[in-house]
Amino acid sequence: MSDPATHPADTPLYPIREVSRLTGVNSVTLRAWERRYGLIRPRRTPKGHRLYARDDIERIERVLQWLNRGVPVSQVRELLEQPETVEAPAPSAGDWPSQRQQLVAAVEALDLHRLEALFNQSLALYPVTTCLQELWQPVVHELEEGWDDHLGAILQRRTLEAFLRTRIGTRLYHADSMSTGPLVLITALPDDPGILWVLLSALAASDQGFRVQLFDVALPFSEIPLAMERFKAGALLLCSGKAERADLIRRQLPRLAEQLDVPLALCGPAARIRAGDLEPTPVEALGDDLPQAITRLSALIREA
Repeated sequence: MSDPATHPADTPLYPIREVSRLTGVNSVTLRAWERRYGLIRPRRTPKGHRLYARDDIERIERVLQWLNRGVPVSQVRELLEQPETVEAPAPSAGDWPSQRQQLVAAVEALDLHRLEALFNQSLALYPVTTCLQELWQPVVHELEEGWDDHLGAILQRRTLEAFLRTRIGTRLYHADSMSTGPLVLITALPDDPGILWVLLSALAASDQGFRVQLFDVALPFSEIPLAMERFKAGALLLCSGKAERADLIRRQLPRLAEQLDVPLALCGPAARIRAGDLEPTPVEALGDDLPQAITRLSALIREA
């Protein structure tokens, strides 16, 4: 572990906001790794503000490598202290399967206290990208498959949507006030029975530095060009957990894309299912891995 006493006086030091930008790990998570697990130990200014050296940043990057290979955060410190030739355990050794089971059970039981604890714990200890890929996306996939023909499914869906709308909305509000990135307008497609993919996409976009204008009710296509103009949006991201109608995918979306001066992209299960239908059109199918989809959207905006 880096020790402030070993840093030469002329070592460059970085504030926590800059370290968060460089590593993609938000400041809340960095503080949790320090306080709860002793993974990093930054310097402190006389007023108590954290300052990180380059070896702290490299250590954070090593933490991310272990987490991305499925190691629980509680086991990472021991691995960091071992020679770098040590191999990571197989991904199944991580605690994500357990967290996924707990999250599904909390939704099915409408246990809001447990849901709150799992949400806060996951986003405090892990980067948003990891939380989405390992926890929230798989759980939403599993829940939606079970909701196809299940008594109480609507109640479970609406409860989870209401919960995430509040928590993610709060995060968007605070992130937008500090972000200088382009604005992306995010809304659902008409056949999607809910807004779970919209909310998770908004979280992924905000985490990658976008400002987000979120509509949790599908906008009529006739209103979208005006909305894009008024909000000065740099891209339109449509989301759906369903395959959507063939006519909408093959005709209506391409016509809408031709009316816009910025990229129109589709994400969520609909983008995976309908990727072949969209290949010859100006609509970009980004897939249902949301962090990767937002990374691709960033490239589209730069090209545009």
